Formats: sequence, C-alpha cells, structure tokens
Amino acid sequence: MSRKPKKGYFVRGQFVAEGSELDLELKAELKGTTEASKTDLKRESTELQKLGEALLTLRADLFEPLGLSEKLRDALAEARRITNFEGRRRQMQFIGKLMRLLEPATLDAVRAALDEQHNGSAAQARALHEAERWRDELIADDATLARWLQLHPDTDTQQLRALVRQARKDTPPDAAAVSQGLAPRHGRAYREIFQLVKEHLGDE
Repeated sequence: MSRKPKKGYFVRGQFVAEGSELDLELKAELKGTTEASKTDLKRESTELQKLGEALLTLRADLFEPLGLSEKLRDALAEARRITNFEGRRRQMQFIGKLMRLLEPATLDAVRAALDEQHNGSAAQARALHEAERWRDELIADDATLARWLQLHPDTDTQQLRALVRQARKDTPPDAAAVSQGLAPRHGRAYREIFQLVKEHLGDE
C-alpha cells in the first residue's frame, strides 16, 4: 500500500510541507505582512527567557531601579530558591512569559543594567591588570620608577623606593625553587607595591 504523499511544494530544491514553520514564513513574505513568523516569535521567546535568567545574577543596586512588576519579582525570587532542575526549568519558562509582558522601554533598561554590570566587571579586571603591569615593571626597571613618579607626583617616593628595593631582594632565585616549594613565591613588599599602585590608579 503506497504512502500518501505529503502536501507541499519545493522552493530552491527544498520541499516545504504545508503548515510547516517554513511554509508559514514563506506565505507571510509573499503576503508582505509585517506579522512575526513562528520562528521569530520562538527566537524572541528564547531571548526573553535568557534575559530573565540573567536578571537572577543582577546586583541589587542595578535591579531595584528597574521597577519590575511584583509578579515578576516574586517569580525571580522563587527561581533563586528552586534547586530541582525540572522545577527550575518550568519556573524559567514562566519568567519568560512574564518578560514578554514588559514594555520595550523596560526591556531596554534591563539590557542596559546587565550591560553595565558586565562592563563594570571588565573595567575592574583591566584596572587590576594595569596595576600588575606597573608593579612588575617597577621591580624590573629603575626607569619605570622615574616615569611613575612623573605621572603620580603625590606618591610617597621614599616608601615606594624602599618597597622596590625590598621586592628585588625577595625575588625568588629561580622558578624551579618556587614550584618545588623551596622558596617563597613573593614577599610582602611585592604585594604592598601592588596595593600602592592600585590605590593611585583608582584615584585617576
């Protein structure tokens, strides 16, 4: 007994079944409609659910000004308490639905708050790397000390010179000795130079 062929048509060599998502998309294009396709709606739903999940990690000082509805705030609080995988998955789907009810301006504010939190962390990481670079160069080269003092004339010159001298004395003789635990990784002066540099860079 032969199988009844599926109803549909071919587009650029690809079979499109009637009633499929691709069929609805193509028909929407032909009609010139501005209505979102099922694929677009699904993509938007997934994006909003991820956005809701990201809200769980948002700092309180960035979360509070958003003015989210009480129902959404309660749903987020409940999601933080749920440890069961399936229960949390269903809760996140519910949060995704609530996110779809938010005004575009509120969604923009949520994205901006998350971006601020992320970029703030990135900026802090850059500041730490900058302090580490200055510390290492100050210990390695006298010319760096003169350059630092020119850029930061309010530095306690005598203190910094003493710390650099001590850090050089404390420098481990070789990497092998450090890895084997035969020599300390770094002395106190090494850490104090980092703190001093970081404080001055933070004042800029």
